[in-house]
This record gives sequence, C-alpha cells and structure tokens, in this order.
Amino acid sequence: MAKIKVLDEHIANQIAAGEVVERPASVVKELLENSVDAGSSRIDVMVEEGGLASIRVLDNGGGIEPDDVETAFYRHATSKIAHGRDLFQITSLGFRGEALPSIAAVAKVEVLTSASDDGRARRIVIEGGRLVAHEDAAAQQGTDFTVRELFYNTPARLKYMKTIQTELGHISDVLYRMALSHPEIAFTLRHNGNVLLQTLGNGDLLQVIAAVYGTSAAKAMLVLEGESLDYRVSGFISKPEWTRSSRSAISTVVNGRFVRSFGLNQALLKAYHTLLPINRYPLTVLRLEMHPSLVDVNVHPAKLEVRFSKEAELYQFVEETVRAALQQQVLIPKAVKREPGSKESKSIIQEQFHFSKDQAFAEPQERAVRAAREDLDAPAAISPEYGTSSGHRPAAADEAQSAVSRTDEHDERTARQAGTGFTGQQSGIREAAASTYKLEVGERRTPYQQEAERKAQQLAAEQALQGAAPEIPRFPELTLIGQHHGTYLIAQNDSGLYLIDQHAAHERINYEYYYGKFGNPAAASQELLLPITLEFTPSDAEKLKSRLHWFEQAGVHLEHFGGQTFRVTSYPYWLPKGEESDVIEEMAEWVLQEKTIDLAKLREASSIMCSCRASIKANQKLTEREASVLLQRLGQCKQPYTCPHGRPIVVSFSTYDLEKLFKRVM
Repeated sequence: MAKIKVLDEHIANQIAAGEVVERPASVVKELLENSVDAGSSRIDVMVEEGGLASIRVLDNGGGIEPDDVETAFYRHATSKIAHGRDLFQITSLGFRGEALPSIAAVAKVEVLTSASDDGRARRIVIEGGRLVAHEDAAAQQGTDFTVRELFYNTPARLKYMKTIQTELGHISDVLYRMALSHPEIAFTLRHNGNVLLQTLGNGDLLQVIAAVYGTSAAKAMLVLEGESLDYRVSGFISKPEWTRSSRSAISTVVNGRFVRSFGLNQALLKAYHTLLPINRYPLTVLRLEMHPSLVDVNVHPAKLEVRFSKEAELYQFVEETVRAALQQQVLIPKAVKREPGSKESKSIIQEQFHFSKDQAFAEPQERAVRAAREDLDAPAAISPEYGTSSGHRPAAADEAQSAVSRTDEHDERTARQAGTGFTGQQSGIREAAASTYKLEVGERRTPYQQEAERKAQQLAAEQALQGAAPEIPRFPELTLIGQHHGTYLIAQNDSGLYLIDQHAAHERINYEYYYGKFGNPAAASQELLLPITLEFTPSDAEKLKSRLHWFEQAGVHLEHFGGQTFRVTSYPYWLPKGEESDVIEEMAEWVLQEKTIDLAKLREASSIMCSCRASIKANQKLTEREASVLLQRLGQCKQPYTCPHGRPIVVSFSTYDLEKLFKRVM
C-alpha cells in the first residue's frame, strides 16, 4: 500500500503559514508589502488587542482586478514574476505568492478592493481557508484588508503568543521599518483607537526619524551620501553622543526593502570604531541602491535576509562612506539641560565649579611630596615617549629634564613677577617631577612634536598623491581655566565653556602614540636580565603554545618554560613602566579569547591596553603646565574627540546655553 500522499491544499497552506505567519506582526508585514507594491501613497494600519483580535490595513493603491481577487488566495499566485529569470531581477517587496493563502488558512479574512475610481469594488470573505462570500460591492480605489481572530483554528500556535504589549511592539517595529524605508508614503498606526505612529509621506526621511525616535534623535543625525560604480548609499547616521543599548535602531534598506545583514552591521560598527562606548550602538538608516542582479532576496521565507554578489566591495564601501561622514564633524557633545521633573531626569545635582587657580591646580608642595614618592618615569606621565622599562631611561628624557633645570631660574623670576607665590625650589621640584610630561621649554620643539610634524608632512604628501581625503575638523583652540575634582579640566574660548575628561584625553594621546610604536615593536625590544614568569591553566597553556608567534609581532618574546609556566625574555622598552607584566598578561588573555587573530587587531588591542594603564587617572591633580600640555597634545591627535573605548573626551557649553541657565536670556 502506498505510503506517500499528496497533501490537501488546506493542510499545505497551514504548513506554509507556519513559515510566513509567525505572529500578528508577520501578517502586518506581508500586507504592508502588498500595499507598497500596489503604488499606495497612504497606508493606514489599525490593530486591536495586539493584532490577535483584529488587523486592518487600508491603502489607496491600485487595488486588485475583480477577476483576480479569488486567484490571489491560491498558493504561489503572484503578479510580480512570470519567468525563472525574473528571480534575478526582483524589484518588488512581495513575489513568493504565499502570504495571502497562508494568512487566510489561519484566520478570518475579509477583503474589499477596487482597481478603478468608478466606485465599483469586489468583496471576498475567507474563513480558515474556506471561501464564504464573493460578491460585488462599492468602495474607493484601493484595498481594505481585514484579518480577524488570528490562529483561531490553530490553538497550539495561539498558545505561544506573547502578551498584547509584546505583540504590539513587534507590529510597531514593522511599521517603523516600513516608514523609514518609504518616507514618500504616509503611514498611520492605531492600536485600540490610539494613534501610535503618523508620518506625513512627503519624502523627508528626517521627519520620519523624528516621528519614530523623537526630535532629539533627529537633531543628532548626520547626512550620509556616497556613490560608487555599483552602489549608492544615502540616509542618516547618529553622532556618537546619541546611542542605544542594542542594535535595534540600526536599519538597513536595500532597494526599498528593509533587511537584516550581519555583514553590513559590522561594516557600520567598524566605521564607528573607538567612537562609541562599549555595548552602545548608533541610530542609523542606511538606504542602499544597487542593480537587482547584485542582490538575492529569495533566501528567506520572510524575505528579511538577502545575499549580495559583491559582499567585500559593498562592506568596504559602506564602512568608508560612514567613516568619511563622521570624520567631517566636530564630535564634541553639548551639555543637555534637564529641567526638574522632566522625563529624562527627576532631579538635578548642581555641581560647584571652582575657578580659582589656587584651588584648581595641585599646590607645588603637594607635587613635591608626590614626586618624592613616585618614580619620574611613572606610566601616568602625559608623554609615554619618556616611559622606560627595566630601569633604562631614554636620553631624550634626561635632555628634557636638564633643559627644565636650566630654565628653573627664569621660571622663578616669572613666577615672582606674576605674584603666584611659587619659589624657585618649589618650581624646580615640580618641573623635575613633571619632566616625563614632556613640557615645552621656550621655543624648543620636543621629539614628539618633531615626529608629529614629520608624520603630518608625510600624510599631506600621501593625500596629494591619492586625492584629498576627508579631514577631521581642527580641534578648537582652548584657554585653560582650572581643574574640577581632580578629574575634569575646565577651558574656554570665544564659543563657550569646555569640560575635558583628563583620563580619556590622555588615553587618546597614548593610544595614538602606542599604535604608532606597535607598528615596529621589534626595533625597540630589549633583553631582560631577570625574565618575567607567567602561569596559565593547563588548557590555556596548551592553546597558548600554538600562538606564541603573535607575541613576536608585538615585540614580546614569550617562550614556554615547562608545564603551565611561560617566561618573557624581552619586550619593547616603551611599555608602561611598572605595568609590563600586567600588560603582557592582558595580551595573553586577549590572544586566548580571540577566535581569529590578525596583526591589525593585535596592534590595536595592545595599544589600548598600554594606553589605559599609562594614562593619568581621575582624582589626580595636575599643575597648570601639565594641564596645558595635555590640552595641546590632545589637539594634535588624529581623532581628539573620543577615547579608544568610545567615550567622549570633551563636552561643551555654549555661551548662549550658559546665559539661558542664568536667565540672562529668556
């Protein structure tokens, strides 16, 4: 007896519904795609009880011809494709012909549609896949599609539906993505009669962003434009100061279709590299346009995933375009004023700002005491170039200290004339303790400045040959005022007031310094008289033995010493002094955790580890000279606005903002 049978059409539709119709939001998505393909300029969506009780989608599109209304509910019935080659030239959102029969198989469906403006329409009612009514009616041009009692005949599926608010959240997300994909269409979403979303449909994407995410988000957006031979990208990306805790605000639209693409998301996040805090993500709307043959949308039943023909080229194009847009901006966030009782903040803590130099900076006596306790080559020095290892002090450091001593007498006379009260002895002690901060003496240029100038000239020459690359806006000229709580520097210019996180600023300076050093670490590697020993777990030790060559790339010679023990016999002399063992141990942990390692990632990770440990910390008072040099060197950085971990370095208060706070302007 034959065991293989052809499934009944109704059962086949119910099975297909399991792939296409997972929840009420799936129904909304499929119906919205049909309305968009019909050329609608206005689409209204009305749902009740999270879409489980009722879903109604009303549009003013081309409608369905009377003879096609019933045919539209047959499996694989579609007007979008006719030949196999059409699958490689898909320009519509819907094309598989499974949506309507799948929905009708698990719900009670009523459709009222008119393909002309003469008032004649056709009405059809289907319940659980069974045709109940098919008759003439009267209606305006367009389609009115109503779905009631979803999953009424499949209780097992209904059982696994979430709460009304959860299902409504998924429906809202579908509407948001569709509105962002098609700003030329006016969308309205109502739930139980309450309007949740309303867009104008005037083609202004920024207005849609404001309607979805709020006006504050829209104000933080940057315009994105780029074009290559195969691709064109447009849309908006948020400034690094506006972030979210998940990737949910990253929207990618390919030829008018919202898609999910891990590769495009990674390319986008690479462009934001070191500009975002850990576990924070931007708000973006990327609209990609390309020839239909370069993208395959027929790889997922819900059409959410696509496959690109030239993935590597596309990802690189997106990354470079987004990075260029970010590099053209001064990424200094402005302070946000929050009123008591507002939604964003329920209380205000008014900080006191002490602008007196006597209180703002460390007293010379305090610096002298700290200098006696600390090594002159401490890793917290503002210039890591004078950092040492294994007791070796670079000649440049001795030269700088000697120069400071020669100018001590001049500083004393200047201090007395200014009435600051610093004595020559105090000034000399302070400057000696600060010698590793690489202070400028008269017109003398430090080795760091000479190196920076050399690199700037080299970069200018490369740009002249390759074409002008987008330059990061120049860091504003700032005049130092003081220091707040030993953590934030206070500065000003004609535009307003600035607060600088001293640790984040020093981290950025050190990161760029170490990143350059790790470009050729072997040249600075030095042998140790007493090797450093490190121990790992047996499993980590086995794994580490096959990855020792990566340490050579960082200038560290790490060798297996037997069992679970390894020893370090050499490392670059410029590693943060006193932190060498910890830095190398962190490098080992990173090498063990990474699944795939490349030289660029190792270079960057090592630079971040060193910069964090070598930087001054919060609650550490600085002298006026030290703070000024810190600001000066920050301005010389390639990217002076965020630390390597993505936190902002500078926050600004415009003069107008301050006048508003003090009610000078209303």
